[in-house]
Amino acid sequence: MRKAQKFLAGVFICASLLYISLSAQSQIEVHWETIARIREEGLQRSQVMDMARYIVDVLGARLTNSEAMKRAQLWAVSKMREIGLENVVIEPYMDYGVTWDNEYFSLHMLEPDYQPMTGFPLAHTPGTNGKKICQVVIGDIKLKSQMGQLKGKLKGAIVLSSPPLPITQADLSRGVSRLSDEELKKLEEMVISPAPPVPPVPNPDLLSPEEKIAFFKAEGAVAVFQCEGGRPGTVVGYSRPGSIKDKWSREKTLDSLPIIAVTPEHYNRMYRIVQSGIPLKVKLDVRNRIGEKIVKAANVIGEIPGSDLKDEIVMIGAHFDSWQASPNASDNASGCAVVLEAARILKAIGASPRRTIRIALWSGEEQGLFGSTEYVRKHFGNPKDPANPPTGEYEKFQVYFNQDYGAGQYRGIYLQGNEHVRRLFQVWMEPFHDFGMTAISIRSVGSTDHVPFDSAGLPAFQFIQDRIAGTAGHTNLDFLDTLSPEDLMKNAVVMAAFAYESAQTDIKFPRKSLKQ
Repeated sequence: MRKAQKFLAGVFICASLLYISLSAQSQIEVHWETIARIREEGLQRSQVMDMARYIVDVLGARLTNSEAMKRAQLWAVSKMREIGLENVVIEPYMDYGVTWDNEYFSLHMLEPDYQPMTGFPLAHTPGTNGKKICQVVIGDIKLKSQMGQLKGKLKGAIVLSSPPLPITQADLSRGVSRLSDEELKKLEEMVISPAPPVPPVPNPDLLSPEEKIAFFKAEGAVAVFQCEGGRPGTVVGYSRPGSIKDKWSREKTLDSLPIIAVTPEHYNRMYRIVQSGIPLKVKLDVRNRIGEKIVKAANVIGEIPGSDLKDEIVMIGAHFDSWQASPNASDNASGCAVVLEAARILKAIGASPRRTIRIALWSGEEQGLFGSTEYVRKHFGNPKDPANPPTGEYEKFQVYFNQDYGAGQYRGIYLQGNEHVRRLFQVWMEPFHDFGMTAISIRSVGSTDHVPFDSAGLPAFQFIQDRIAGTAGHTNLDFLDTLSPEDLMKNAVVMAAFAYESAQTDIKFPRKSLKQ
């Protein structure tokens, strides 16, 4: 008798849980008719590549606070207004040092052979003040105890400051494949997000990049060459060491040496020649325009106003800034084009969202998420920060969706450790299973603009994106030719749909518990 009672009780509990689950599920609505119109507009009358093409081909590189970025932001304002967005503003957020723009670069090996060489100057470094013809020496020291080896040997020379970058046959033959079913399954089966790696114990003898450059200058070097990563044919380089710490100071920039990132093949050739004892001479000419006064960095913001819940906010965004080596098509002109196209689609179909949909094109992302961080600080606050308590907008915030992990199509979404939104996303992804968008991972991911929202306890998410061939973010080869139009069209449709569903739903986005 007792076993029968237990069995019936178990059946009752299961039935109750099923009823509760189905009740909750029934509250999650898919607006199928609107989704059909979003798909039709975004797939049959797409303008995403027109916008990507203009950003990449005409506007070019968009280093935060460069004159080039300012021109690009004016274009973004004009494009948002053309789309029909309202409350469009360029919103300053912090003092960001002086402007910096590269105007000219030329590098040639003259002896023992002639060769034009590929590279570019790091941001926030000085120019050469005219053409310089110099001998090249090896100086890839890592420790303070090694500095004595170079004493008296650098005057008037250009220094190869890093070891050669090995290029193997595997590097040359390796292709890029899209995410496989097995890889997506592993993401979905991840139950607990992996812990961040433990930082290594600091070595007191290790030379910091700033100390190395200061030493080279004190020894009379003319410029510094480096090759610190990349793939065959690509050059990777960022900004002057210490530039974030000194807030992109004009004085520190002018007090540095010209620092040039060089493609692996050309750098390695120079290194081998010098290492063999054969004199090597190069001609270098760099012209950089450095601003006179400190200016503020800014984000570009626009809105599709809501109706009955207009005080509540759904946000979609991508970072508009880039590094200086190329127009950075995949990182992140593609994301900006997707966000703008998603907004255009919603306006084109006459969508009338309940909540306001706010579009953000961030700056300062590449240097450390400064634009989105300051935006969250100003508009929403943070319950974990007594000096910056939640604002009135904090509880009005619904969700933020971001694109930044390259230009590949969406294959799913990361939950950022928030299990409470899993069912919501499962339902909203259903209309896009034919796109291959099926995966949901509990994993928390970082290094882009959803992080400041998430850190403040606000729901914010990054999509799982495919790998695609040719993507070369942070390099000299990130151009329009590497983008897949079909991938970006699909992404814009999904972004528009997720923004719309988030703006319409009766469900307030669940938030995960804040970690102190």
